[in-house]
Amino acid sequence: MFLNKKSSQPDIKNIVTLNAYTNKKYIFKADSFQPLNKLSYNTSNFITSYVSNKDVISTTVNLSRSIPNEDIADILDIKAYEELGLDQAVNYVISHYEVENPGEERIFHIFVVDPETLGELYSPVKEQTKYIDLIVPAPMLYKVLYSKDILQDHGTHCFIYFTRQDAFVTFYQNGKFLYAKSIDFSLEQIYDKYCELVGEKVSEKDFFSVLESEGLKTTKSEYQQNFMKIFSEVFITINDIIIYVKRAFQLDTIDHMFIGSVQGPIIGLDEYSQNYLGLQSADLNFNYNVKNDQWYIDQLQYMMLLTSFQYIDDEDSVVNLTTFPRPPAFANRASGQFIISTLIAVSLGLAYPLYFLVSSYVNDAQIYKLSVENNKLNAETKRYKQILGSKKKEMAALDKNIEQVAKIYGSKTKTLTAIYDKKVNYRLKSATFYTIAEDLSKFDVKVNGISTDKDTIYLSLVSADDRRFTEVIKHISEAHFKEVNQIDIEIINKDPESNYYTGLLKVELK
Repeated sequence: MFLNKKSSQPDIKNIVTLNAYTNKKYIFKADSFQPLNKLSYNTSNFITSYVSNKDVISTTVNLSRSIPNEDIADILDIKAYEELGLDQAVNYVISHYEVENPGEERIFHIFVVDPETLGELYSPVKEQTKYIDLIVPAPMLYKVLYSKDILQDHGTHCFIYFTRQDAFVTFYQNGKFLYAKSIDFSLEQIYDKYCELVGEKVSEKDFFSVLESEGLKTTKSEYQQNFMKIFSEVFITINDIIIYVKRAFQLDTIDHMFIGSVQGPIIGLDEYSQNYLGLQSADLNFNYNVKNDQWYIDQLQYMMLLTSFQYIDDEDSVVNLTTFPRPPAFANRASGQFIISTLIAVSLGLAYPLYFLVSSYVNDAQIYKLSVENNKLNAETKRYKQILGSKKKEMAALDKNIEQVAKIYGSKTKTLTAIYDKKVNYRLKSATFYTIAEDLSKFDVKVNGISTDKDTIYLSLVSADDRRFTEVIKHISEAHFKEVNQIDIEIINKDPESNYYTGLLKVELK
């Protein structure tokens, strides 16, 4: 299905197609194409219509490829006024479509509509919808048949379509628009011609009922004869157009012909195309693969639907003659920009005082919050101060107890140390005397007196040689250095009577 792609614009959900000449309208919604009873303003609707070929002036213009793209639109507008002889005082609605051409020049189809025509046709619509997104020249609707692969884009195709207000012949070559021409045989004109032939005003309802259901093969003789006369003129006119197109565009043949009408296929037209044109024709009634509940929907309505999707995907691929665009987004409107600018200016003007006002409120709130926290902390501090005071008193009492205990402990320690020293380290004086006596005897030194003062021993020595005193001191110092703190002989005298030497030896023990 070629309608498997939703609109690329997120705000567009439905497609509304409108025949402004008959006020027939359809809506494509939820993958279904159904009649629409009433138009309304709804920005989610994409609204498309067409302008009949009789209301459009068209021409083809060739331009040099050296012309910059930004100048193309202005030059084409000037060319349109010059080549079509348009009134310079009227601001016509002009749109164009470029034909792919490998040659040295660029080819453009120009389409022109009188703004008064658009105003008369679409003013009632605009009052209801406020905008019309797309208005396409009727001959350009066939272009979508090729882009959607409904028709093959090779060969020359001729399309004949009868509407209530217009009948037009359109030619496409290799999928590209070639030429379009309106003829004076719209369905309303055919009805008027029929009334002239019968010489009376027949029922319009009955006339179109017969044309729609039986066509040119009706069994009613009065209708059949007059239909033959009218459609003979129709195909003679079409034949003249085909001859012109072949000559003007150097065509050898028309490969396919399609004939249709807004009322549905007209039975018997294929025989007329064969007899008057020498061409076989087919009904202009294609399978668009769109769900609907109608036995027949105007083919131009279908083609408007497909063209809408094509335009939404690529605006440059479709000729658009609308002068009623949807209002831009609020931010893009002049009023919206003014309001936004005003709000920004007011906001900037109020920003400075508001900053301080808000800052003041914030500070007040912060101060209140901190005050509450401070009160809680003060109560907590007071509680802990009371606890600390109580603990300090307990610590002072404990310190006193510790001091008393320490004194007792120190006294006991000293006593125990003294006891230990007496028991372990006490040096027996008898042992000391024995050791000294033993050392003195080795050097033949005698002792004639001894006394002690704490750890100091005084020895009165006698020897025949005073050098023995020195040897004794040296020996005791070397042999008992761990036990002796100091050793010295203070007095040495010689007895003149006995020739012996006496000395007082002082030994200080560690």
